[in-house]
Amino acid sequence: MASDASAEHEVQPQTLQEWLPHRALRPFVSCVWAQRVAACSDVYRHRTAPDGSVELVCQAGKLASVVGPQRTPSEKLLPPGAVVVGVRFRPGAAPAILGLPASELAGLTIGADELWGSSSAELAERVAGSTSRQAAVSALETAVLSQLTEARPLDELVAELVRRVHVGGAHSITEIASSLRVSMRQLRRRCEAAVGLGPKELQRIARFQRFLLLAEHHRAHSGASLASLALRVGYADQAHLSRESVRLTGSSPRELLLASERHCHGVHDHAASRSQLFGTPA
Repeated sequence: MASDASAEHEVQPQTLQEWLPHRALRPFVSCVWAQRVAACSDVYRHRTAPDGSVELVCQAGKLASVVGPQRTPSEKLLPPGAVVVGVRFRPGAAPAILGLPASELAGLTIGADELWGSSSAELAERVAGSTSRQAAVSALETAVLSQLTEARPLDELVAELVRRVHVGGAHSITEIASSLRVSMRQLRRRCEAAVGLGPKELQRIARFQRFLLLAEHHRAHSGASLASLALRVGYADQAHLSRESVRLTGSSPRELLLASERHCHGVHDHAASRSQLFGTPA
């Protein structure tokens, strides 16, 4: 893939940028994104925490892959000069486009050729031949747009569950199921098919993502203690937050925020996906 025209002016070792998807994709997709590692940089260890999403990802020079919802932290080594683009589906929306239950993707990465056959090779060629990151993203987005004519209906009950757990609040999954007038068993079955995770696990992941968003907001504004942030997003106390942070990221909250400050602050822009799922933090 050809370098961006402005690449020679970039001094950051790696950057990640998100954009809102094509309007027709917004019921299904929270964002499209591109990440680039500078040619003069070292190998970059890109670490991610579970967020409940399925992604279609393509690194220039390789075939596209579908990354299922994760339950544990993951790490990928990106070589100097790497350009990776992706489409991030809204939690619960991937099956409508991909045509298979998200439960079959949980914790897995599969080649897009398993879903789309030889057309996945054509997609990889278009990404590799793109002259900018935006053009590479557009190639991936166009591939998803081509699937809309065969898209299945979204599970509206799961979509409402997803909305509620991302908004937060003190409601338990049992209370949410009752308010939706569905049994816990049915809610679990439908959530696992649409999201790839059970409703309680999805709620735990959404709560931790709210913590990350709130921590970033307060770092940029007034600042706040970990204990106060933990209580605001629904943890019993700071120790509860710490246990969840280790489970989902492998690091304590303080270690995680220090790493984010060092590697992500000012060079990773997650505004598009966060505005779609969480709105603006208070």
